[in-house]
Amino acid sequence: MKRSTHIKYIYKIVVMILVMTILPFSANAAVAKQNKVDHEIKSALDDLYRVRAEAIISQDLQKVKDYYLDDKASQLALQHEKNRMKYLNKWSNKRAIQLTHSQSTIRIVRQRIAGDQAVVSLVQSHKVGYIYTNKILPEQFFGVGTRHFITLKKRNGLWKVSREWYLDPLDENPDKVSEGLDGLAPSVKPQSDHTSSKMYNRDRAVRYANKYAGAAWGAGNQHRYNNKYLDYTSKGGDCTNFASQVIGDAEEGGGLAVAGNWRYFKNSGGTQTWVQTDSLSRFLIRSGYGKLIAKGNYLQITSPSDKYPEGAISMLKPGDLIGYILHDDDTDHFSVVVGFDDYGYPLVNSHTADRYRVPFDLGWDRDTRYQLFHIKD
Repeated sequence: MKRSTHIKYIYKIVVMILVMTILPFSANAAVAKQNKVDHEIKSALDDLYRVRAEAIISQDLQKVKDYYLDDKASQLALQHEKNRMKYLNKWSNKRAIQLTHSQSTIRIVRQRIAGDQAVVSLVQSHKVGYIYTNKILPEQFFGVGTRHFITLKKRNGLWKVSREWYLDPLDENPDKVSEGLDGLAPSVKPQSDHTSSKMYNRDRAVRYANKYAGAAWGAGNQHRYNNKYLDYTSKGGDCTNFASQVIGDAEEGGGLAVAGNWRYFKNSGGTQTWVQTDSLSRFLIRSGYGKLIAKGNYLQITSPSDKYPEGAISMLKPGDLIGYILHDDDTDHFSVVVGFDDYGYPLVNSHTADRYRVPFDLGWDRDTRYQLFHIKD
């Protein structure tokens, strides 16, 4: 072998050794760097949602402000959180309730990081506790679940909120909280007779509503919907689809027999009557499956009357439905009555956004009208 050829051969071997040594090191370094950034973002988001949850109780906004930038989009996101805290506390004051506990957990679904910016989608489960100021009762708890799309930007070594969007069930005007006659929460004596019948199994309906209440704290099924059904969240909302499942699922739910145009097809999804609020409202009455007990604002359905001495709301049983009207006479939302707290406050579950044993009027205002549907046994 000539000397020049021999040198070239040795050179190639040296280069190969260097490449084989450096490439894995570079790859490992890149992975370590990415893991570090991922950890930073998860830690920053955990802290953000924890501080926001705690501020609902303390009403101290200073720590919350530290997580936001000075630009318009970031300040709008901060203002939303301020409004949310104010609404929750005004609502509780008008119900003789004191908020005692607020705890948040998050699950990151996906994230995209480019330099000093991260775009993240996540699911939040929020647990809220409260006590009554006029009664000695145990602490009560409810859960809310929300899906967030948030953009973070790194400033001076810290990840801060640039913008955020989520469908918030507590996004209401704090100055429009409904008021009752006595400034107290409604105290309903639960109907003693709510046994299940062959036509409608109330106990199973409530168990279904609790199991599949989604991201809300307290829900079962690992905070996931029933994958037997399509999720209509991105198609206008999943609340009516969920209500239909609760009363109509033959395997786990209330077991009402599908009838007319109210049905669900495995491959194509639910009919209009199954998934659309107004259509389900009309179907319940026309089919004879449901009876409209009353329709009115918060004061009207909770106040005593000749027909309902304890208020129309007292006629609801676990497994019944409540429709919510915001404008005109169109139903905008459905929730499922799942029981009562120790004071007698009717509690509901729903989708979009996800609620678990939430007081039925929380997240609505004095202009909201309620449709109280009794599902016939």
